[in-house]
Amino acid sequence: MRVLVVEDERRMADALRRGLQAEGFAVDLAHDGVDGLHLAREGGYDAVVLDIMLPGLSGYRVCERLRQEQNWVPILILSAKDGEYDQADGLDLGADDYLTKPFSYVVLAARLRALLRRGPTRRPSVLTAGDLRLDPARRQVFRGDTEIDLTPREFALLEYLIRRPDEAISKGELLEHVWEDYDGTDLNTVEVYVGYLRRKIDAPFGRSALRTVRGAGYLLAGDGG
Repeated sequence: MRVLVVEDERRMADALRRGLQAEGFAVDLAHDGVDGLHLAREGGYDAVVLDIMLPGLSGYRVCERLRQEQNWVPILILSAKDGEYDQADGLDLGADDYLTKPFSYVVLAARLRALLRRGPTRRPSVLTAGDLRLDPARRQVFRGDTEIDLTPREFALLEYLIRRPDEAISKGELLEHVWEDYDGTDLNTVEVYVGYLRRKIDAPFGRSALRTVRGAGYLLAGDGG
């Protein structure tokens, strides 16, 4: 398996190459974000190990640009930045895993093998249905260039629907996954919130993305209506 390591500290990069080669990986190195992005785009790698604090282009931006380009190569961020928000930012931008320094080569190799078993599946950081876009990390929704203000519950409902476009989802399933106290919540509550959503994401734009499927529930049209 061929792995790209993007690490600006050369002694660390060489150590990573030796450690991963000892675990059976073929390893290429890049020492800044610009070269790392170029190689990740062109190199046909099975996985990328990516530092955050890189010259030229940060690891966050490298990850973000690859995902924007629909490049789903598995990315493991390896960084000394161990804050919970640092890790959340990396994962929200599309990384598949996050490991902090200092680290164990045994654990690093095991996590890479786990990523390789999953393969390069589509994992967009921004969810889309036509010109309707939802960004889970920034908590933003747009229809074209127009930002739409949603309540937290409306946002959660739309996120659940947009993750499964063109699929009819029952009121019961929506209630269970979007409402915390779903046992004590009436099914008609879902219908009420679907109405709220339609008035925000469809009606002002003359669209009909959020549809009722008689006897089955609701679906969000993958083309945005």
